[in-house]
Amino acid sequence: MKSKATSFDIAYRAGVSQSTVSRALRNSPLVNEETRLKVQAIAKELNYKVDKNASNLRSQQSSTLALLLFEDPTNDDSLINPFFLSMLGSITKACSDKGYDLLVSFQQMNDDWHAEFEDSNKADGIILLGYGDFLDYEEKLIQLIEQDTRFVRWGADVESLPIVSVGCDNFHGGYQLTEHVIMNGRKEFAFIGEASSHAPEFFDRYLGHCKALKDHKLAVDETKQFDAISTEESGYKAAESLIKSGAKFDALFGASDLIAIGAMRALLDNNYKVPEDVAIVGFDDIPMASFTFPPLTTAKQNTKLAGELLVESLIKLINEEEVKTTLMPTSLIVRKSCGS
Repeated sequence: MKSKATSFDIAYRAGVSQSTVSRALRNSPLVNEETRLKVQAIAKELNYKVDKNASNLRSQQSSTLALLLFEDPTNDDSLINPFFLSMLGSITKACSDKGYDLLVSFQQMNDDWHAEFEDSNKADGIILLGYGDFLDYEEKLIQLIEQDTRFVRWGADVESLPIVSVGCDNFHGGYQLTEHVIMNGRKEFAFIGEASSHAPEFFDRYLGHCKALKDHKLAVDETKQFDAISTEESGYKAAESLIKSGAKFDALFGASDLIAIGAMRALLDNNYKVPEDVAIVGFDDIPMASFTFPPLTTAKQNTKLAGELLVESLIKLINEEEVKTTLMPTSLIVRKSCGS
């Protein structure tokens, strides 16, 4: 007796994923017309019938969204990057306004968190905040896609994967900050923060920084770029390495406020005056940035709007409406750490 065709048989014949087959058979707008017609034609040829009981089970909604936070190294026991705290409040309110409950939990790279929501009714979709090393995290995203999990993430656009992201224009923010410091007469720049595909947001900020230098006929010195993760301690150690290198610099770009705050402390401990000897800028505009001495010039990311957009985008995905990646503009927040 010939076995019944499955959605995996259709996926193999069509050269697409099983999740794409499921969407195409539901006439989802997330699948382009050519692919949808191809999948439906193969399904008809194989006499494939949708299991309505399974389909109904899949379509049941819990009216709950899940928020997964990546555990960050912090100076306290929270394990939450302070940048995400205000966004967490915005997400919670946006969920309430839309009639959804919010389930919050931590994610760790060694956990199987990506599989927790497959074929379960814990939540209708997932919001992802933070990720550590993106190249490790990318494999989890691919598995979520293959499971047909509805999710959105905070971060840079991932052009290689069909993922909906909400993030800020890190390139423009890096350019804007650097240009402001250049306009204040600084010419010798150092950059602290990883500048590679392992940290896409930092990398975009670095690229914007370098473009501003080039546009103003200033040299980009790669020997003055020092890796750091987004903690005060990492910023402090990287700034000490910069100082010990003997490199000449009169401006320092911290890829995040936490990095910049740690670097500022290292400068002061090594008898540099801020901003007289070295102008310093950060990125994020966390609350602490306005209380440093001197207060920190930075690029503000609108965390209230970010939380609202993350929730709205995820609900659209759940309802199979068209949704695209959103990049928000940053705002330059000028304080005394760069002179004016």
